Amino acid sequence: MTPIIRSSSDIRKNYNQIAEICRDRQTPVFLTKNGVGDTVIMDMETYSRREEDLATAERLLAVERARVAGTKDLSVEEFRANMKQAIAKGAAQSE
Repeated sequence: MTPIIRSSSDIRKNYNQIAEICRDRQTPVFLTKNGVGDTVIMDMETYSRREEDLATAERLLAVERARVAGTKDLSVEEFRANMKQAIAKGAAQSE
């Protein structure tokens, strides 16, 4: 998707329009100041979803690091329970 880029003066003049773009497209809007990237804005739902995705990625990375370091593996039952929980959480977020 092509990034949406606006000048920082647009946020003062057209806040409602920019906020609507963020909500409708569920994508950040990049603001420039003097032609240089300065700030990124996004709607709360998109921000929350990205934060949750980042937290999930961090947990997966920690598990992978532990696996590489040779720590105890999960049993099949523990793995299955974790996957069911992650899938249910993902399904709840997409509703």
